[in-house]
Amino acid sequence: MDLKNEKLILASNSPRRKEILKNAGYDFIVIPSRYEENISGKFFSKNLLEDCAYNKAKDVYKRVCDKNSVIVSADTVVVIDNIILGKPKDDKEALLMLQKLSSRTHLVASAVCIMNKDILIKDSAFSYVAFRKLSDNDIKNYILCKHPFDKAGSYGIQDENFDFAIKIAGELNNIIGFPLKLFEKMYTNIMR
Repeated sequence: MDLKNEKLILASNSPRRKEILKNAGYDFIVIPSRYEENISGKFFSKNLLEDCAYNKAKDVYKRVCDKNSVIVSADTVVVIDNIILGKPKDDKEALLMLQKLSSRTHLVASAVCIMNKDILIKDSAFSYVAFRKLSDNDIKNYILCKHPFDKAGSYGIQDENFDFAIKIAGELNNIIGFPLKLFEKMYTNIMR
């Protein structure tokens, strides 16, 4: 069975998730989830993150006519001091998040959920990113030029000329917003 030709639905409008899946050769359609996550500022747990991914998939599943389609959803967060940093609402919140990450190592966690009428699996991937010391000018210039508002933790490691990270451990795609290796392992297991 050619996994890349199954009817796959991505429950996300994230340009980064779409690009990662497309570059990996998957054919899919996008039906964005309407589920409103509200975990920013909460204590991090794997279960909380995986529940968010599940709720996104469940929302799309309820709206899809072909229940044999395979729905994939994901949720990515940045975690520092065991607190979840979601997407910033404004410049001030982005500034505060980036100041917290300055000179420190933080966790980037992504949960993936895959479901259809017969299947429900969830799992998570973890990466670590160390930031150099950021000046207020570094942060303000990044906020002005890079539009951090649709990115967990207020940054995109894939942004052109992004130079805040001095070390990463784990899958780069996870840090970008979709852990492709984890997804492929999960997807391969369900298609057997």
